[in-house]
Amino acid sequence: MKNLLALLLALMMLLGLCVTAGAEPAADAIDPELVAAAKAEGELTVYASCEEAYMNAACDHFQELYGITVNRQRLSTGEVAAKIEEENGSPSGDVWFGGTTDPYNESARKGMLEAYAAKNASHLISDTYRDKDGYWYGIYKGILGFMVNSEEIKRLGLTAPADWDDLIKPEYKGLIWMSNPNTAGTAKLIINTMVQMKGHDAAMEYFKALDENVAQYTKSGSGPSKMVGPGECVIGIGFLHDGITQILAGYDNIQLVVPKSGTSYEVGATAIFKGAKHQNAAKLWIEYALSPECVNLAKANESFQFLVLDNAEQPKEATQFGLDMNNTITYDFEDAKANTSKYVEDFFAAVGTDDRFKTE
Repeated sequence: MKNLLALLLALMMLLGLCVTAGAEPAADAIDPELVAAAKAEGELTVYASCEEAYMNAACDHFQELYGITVNRQRLSTGEVAAKIEEENGSPSGDVWFGGTTDPYNESARKGMLEAYAAKNASHLISDTYRDKDGYWYGIYKGILGFMVNSEEIKRLGLTAPADWDDLIKPEYKGLIWMSNPNTAGTAKLIINTMVQMKGHDAAMEYFKALDENVAQYTKSGSGPSKMVGPGECVIGIGFLHDGITQILAGYDNIQLVVPKSGTSYEVGATAIFKGAKHQNAAKLWIEYALSPECVNLAKANESFQFLVLDNAEQPKEATQFGLDMNNTITYDFEDAKANTSKYVEDFFAAVGTDDRFKTE
C-alpha cells in the first residue's frame, strides 16, 4: 500500500511539473485587477485604421473575452490624428488600432497619446516595433510597393514598373493611383520613404514628376489596391499585403512589385488616447492587442501583414507571394516623427491640389 501511495505521489508530482512546463509564463498573465477594473468600466471605443474585417474580428473577440461593450469606427490614420487633435485632450475614443506609425508619432509629439508600460510588449521581436516612451506599440509590419494589373499593362503594350523611378516615365500617365497625404498614413510613409532614399529636394522634384502620372489620390491607403483587380487602377502604390487580400479574393490579374532599389515599411500600431474616458479598458486593450488572441485573427480577416510578436503565428500567405519581412531600408522613425508634417506641406507645395485628392 505504501509503495502504491508513493507511486501515486510521484506521478502527481511529475504531472504537476508537466503542467507547469506547458503553462503560460507568469509574466504573460494579464493583471486580474486590471481586468476587473476594465470590466467595471464596461465600455471601450476603438478607432481602427486597419481594414474593417480585422477591426470587427478584433473588437468582437475582445468583447467576447471580457464582456466589455466595444464601440468601433474605421477611420484612416489622418482622420484619427485630426479628430483627436481637434478634441484636444477630451477624446470621444479610447484607443487607436492599426495603421502606420507616422501619424501616431505626430500625435505623440503633440501630446495626444497616453504612455503605457505594456507587459505583453515583452513579446515584441525588436525595439523597432515600439515607441521608446511607451506611446505606441507595434502589432504588424507591412511592405510598401506597387500592385499592377497585368492584363491592362499587357493590353496597353507596356511592362510593369520595377522601381520607383519607373513610375515617372511618360508611358504611365494617368495609370497610377496613390493615397492622399492629408488623410492616409500610407501616403505620409511614401513621402518619408522618398525623402530618406533620395534626399528632401530630390524627393519633391520626384513627386512633381510622379504627379503628372497620377489619376487619383484616394482617401485610404488601401484604396488603390482595391481598384487594381477590376482595372480601374492599372498601377497602385501601397502596401503589398493589401494586394494579397485582393488576389485571394479572386483577382489573379494582380502582380506584386517590390521596388528593386529598396523600399520601406509600416509598423501597424496601437495606442491609448490622452484623456481616454475608459482608461482601464484601454490598457486592457493594449495587452490584448499585443497577444496571439488578437493578432492571429488578422490572416483570417483579410490582413496578411507580417506579425511582430515572437509568440504569434506568421501568415504563410506573405512569404508565399514572395515578400520578405527584412528586405527593407532602415527607416528613420525619428526623422519621420520630427518632420512628417513639414514634408507633407512641402509635398503639396510641390504638386498643388485639385479634385484628384479624395477625402470621402
